This record gives sequence, structure tokens and C-alpha cells, in this order.
Amino acid sequence: MKPSITSTNSFYSFLSHGLEELERRISSNTFMSIDFLCHVIAFLRSLHSQIIVLVQKLHLPVGDKWLDEYMDETSRIWDACHAIKLGLSGFETYCSRGESLISRLEEFRCRPTAFSLQQAISAASASMRQALTIEQDNVSIARIRIEPLSLQLREFHPMEYSKLNGFNGFRGVLYGLRNASSLLLTITTWVSLYFSPQFSYCCTDVDSGGAFTSSYMSSLERLRNRVVCEVVGTREPFRGVVMCELRMVRELVEKMKEEMEILGRAAASGEGVERLKSWFDVLRAGTENLVCQLDDFFDEIVEGRKKLSDLCSHR
Repeated sequence: MKPSITSTNSFYSFLSHGLEELERRISSNTFMSIDFLCHVIAFLRSLHSQIIVLVQKLHLPVGDKWLDEYMDETSRIWDACHAIKLGLSGFETYCSRGESLISRLEEFRCRPTAFSLQQAISAASASMRQALTIEQDNVSIARIRIEPLSLQLREFHPMEYSKLNGFNGFRGVLYGLRNASSLLLTITTWVSLYFSPQFSYCCTDVDSGGAFTSSYMSSLERLRNRVVCEVVGTREPFRGVVMCELRMVRELVEKMKEEMEILGRAAASGEGVERLKSWFDVLRAGTENLVCQLDDFFDEIVEGRKKLSDLCSHR
């Protein structure tokens, strides 16, 4: 059950605990997986919902700039999530066409003829080409739709910290949401869309040396450093889709194609087909789950924006 957010301090505490929980999940085998991304988006959704609750506690003035700043930030989050969803649509198509590959492989396993062998190799080649197409499409999405959103963490000079107390402290909360959403959306983009050091959203830095909300900024820094170590620490200069489910499917397809080309009809094995089918199922289910999470988040943003607009108009 989510804790009740009654003050700006309780929001910062909630933010810190959530970031620390995500960092702990990196220690498990679920990192760089769709399951991990579902937890990332779920936490981002919970931050947004807690902000809606907090606004009603702070009794903010009607017609002030706080509503505009909230609208601007949620618009940025909306655009980033739409870009991520667009990238995920390629995985959904990939999984659907994967059924044809599995069918050809099962046919070859049951009737290992020269014809069925050629059909299976052709289907594997088509799957490999489609995976490359997804990667190329995701590069375009990253460059055209993610880069302009500036998913870097914003830093304030110590002399500017007083500005964060504006709107009864709500400006500081929005500052926290912006920094947290930037990192969470960056992680989601790295794993599901495309990672390359050439993109600015892959170069997010955190300075936790300031006094303002240093606890959650320290949590942000630790989470970012752990993610960077996992993504580029052992793979530099890694480029592409980091998601482990997609990488596993691609590796299995490439391996089976190579075996069929080398061994011919002797490569007919049920174990490899079943393993590939299992990973396709995991990728399909995970992608559907993450897309549902994003769709629910879109509904929550619309509802939140309406609720705060109505709150101002009725005061």
C-alpha cells in the first residue's frame, strides 16, 4: 500500500525510497529486462499520483504558475512515453512474425527435408533482418523524438535553492519529479529503445553535492551509476537495444540459423525450438504488459491534469 503524502518532505522520502528499491532490483537477474522496466514505469506513475494528492494538501494559489509548470512537465513525460511506446510496437510485430519462424522450425524438426531446411533458414534470415530494422527505426525515434526532450538532470546553483521553495515548496517537488522522470525515462529508453554514447540522453550526470534534497539526489546518483555500470561497464562501446529478452531471441535465432547452415538436416533439434518459442513468449507478454502500463499512465496524466485544472477553477 502506498504511503500517504502529506507534505513536501514526505514526497522526498517517498522518492528516495522508490529509487533505492529500483537500485536493489538491479542486483537481481531482472535488470535490463522488461520486468525491470515495468517496475520503473510503475514507480514513475506512483510519483505522478502522489503529486496530485500533494497539491490538494498544499492549498496552492489559483491562477499561479505552478499549474503551468506541472502541465509542462507532464507534457514532457507524455511525449517521452509515446516515443517509447512507438519503439515497443516494433517488438509486438517482431513477436507476431516470430510465430511464422517457429512454425517453419517445427516443420523442419518433424520433417527434416532439404525443402523444409531451406524454408527454416529463410525464416531465420527474415527474423534477423527484422531485428535490424527495429534497431534502425529505434535510432530514428531516439534522434527525432527523445533527443529534443532533454532528458538530463537539471542542477540548481546553491544561490538558486530559494526558488525551489516557491508555491509552498511545490516548485521543489516539480524539480524532484523532473529529475526523477528524466532518469527513469532515460533508463527505459536505454533498455527498450536504443543506447549509444553519441546520444545526449545517454550522458546524464548528477551532482548531489548541494544541500537541497540531497537525500534523493544521492539516491538518483547511485541508481544512475549502477545502471551505467550494467549497460556500458562490460560492453563498451555497446550500441543497440539493451533489453535482455530481445537480445536472447536474436542470439538464439542466429545460433539456430548457423547450425542449420553448417549441419544441414542433422540440425533438427526440438530443444532449441522450444527454447526459442519460450523466449518469444516472454518477450511478447512483457511487451504487452509494458504497453498496458504506459496506456494506463496516459489515462492518469489526463485525469491528473483535469483534476488540477478543475481544482483551480472551483476555488
